[in-house]
Amino acid sequence: MTDHTARGRFIPFRKSDLITMCLESGLVAKGTETDFHDFRRILEALLHFEYHQLLETLKDAYAPFNSDADTRWRHPLDQDALLTHQKIFVQKMTALLDAANFEPITEADLQDALAEESLFKIRLEVDFNDFEEVLFFRRGESLRQETIVSLAGLKKTSVTFTNYDRVVVYLKFKDEAYFAAAGRRDLPYKPGATLIKLFQNVPKADLEMLFPNSEVRMKTIDKLIIGIPAAVSGAVVVVSKLGASLALVGSLLAFWLGLRETSVDINQKHLVALGLGLVALGGFLFKQISKFKNRKLRFMKALAENLYFKNLDNNAGVFHHLIDAAEEEEFKEALLAYLFLAQNKNGLTRGQLDDIVESWLKKEWNCAIDFEVDDALAKLERWQLVRRQDDRLYALALAQAKAKLDHTWDNYFTYSHSTLP
Repeated sequence: MTDHTARGRFIPFRKSDLITMCLESGLVAKGTETDFHDFRRILEALLHFEYHQLLETLKDAYAPFNSDADTRWRHPLDQDALLTHQKIFVQKMTALLDAANFEPITEADLQDALAEESLFKIRLEVDFNDFEEVLFFRRGESLRQETIVSLAGLKKTSVTFTNYDRVVVYLKFKDEAYFAAAGRRDLPYKPGATLIKLFQNVPKADLEMLFPNSEVRMKTIDKLIIGIPAAVSGAVVVVSKLGASLALVGSLLAFWLGLRETSVDINQKHLVALGLGLVALGGFLFKQISKFKNRKLRFMKALAENLYFKNLDNNAGVFHHLIDAAEEEEFKEALLAYLFLAQNKNGLTRGQLDDIVESWLKKEWNCAIDFEVDDALAKLERWQLVRRQDDRLYALALAQAKAKLDHTWDNYFTYSHSTLP
């Protein structure tokens, strides 16, 4: 397999690895390592505190829709309250996905993916009318090559496809009234339910397998593989087992209809032969139906096994996972922007900072990304770690920056002594 990673916002290094990379590359001046480690620990703590607040907001907004909860809702919510919770949740989750450097998969992208042939040679159909809202997000787009083996290993085909390292799916089913009006019962999902799922390593052409209502359909080639031999074998069975009996029955019907003058005698021997022929035909048809069902079951098994290894998290667990991812991305962006600004005492323009970070990652670590310079600067300016002069940006010295972050951290927990009991 070859993997040619496309440029995206995601920085594909662990937080601790990036810290080591910065130290090894000399981005931290000699003798300031202690201040640096204090600085990055406070930076981590600030981001963790801020994202903990977002996590609590998400948990509260998702609570009415969380089918996995083991707690009771204190009182039922009316429809307006539910819609408010839903709106807040989608808004906050979309912001979280953006912070974690996920990109939305547009409706046009999704339709293109559904039109492509499945990498797993499985034909799936999705009824989009079942959903009130559908949102897809992906991170880490790459081109990959796989060797597809077919014809019992005799044929090997190399295919190139677009792969998504991570895909988040948000689905809101229509309410019970819609399914009742359509006469659909015994559904594998609950009407009105909200589902959130996180997957890994999903080929773009197989996005439809992530829908919970996707159904396996036989492809034309599969129908021909079963149908042509079945038709030939069926003709042989009819001729060999029922030919004589059917000719006799045909003659009898012709006599009854006045198309034949000579009467036809059917004795017990003829009836036994007819019965045995019908049993043989019934057995043949049962065997062919079983072949069809077994082939479809093999496709469903392949789909289930594939999803089993691609599924990373579900429902509330997804945004717990995303919170951690967003914290890491925000930390890495802020750290890189600060260190490169601190290295350049004469300051850098926004464009220069963007170029220098991307160039360092590309040349030193063979990693091509689209660095989120505006997001990184917004964080640094919010914490007052950089100042602007005309079009240039200047970073505080490391000791000053550490003190500034420490002051921000201390003031997160200010309170009035007079309010204590």
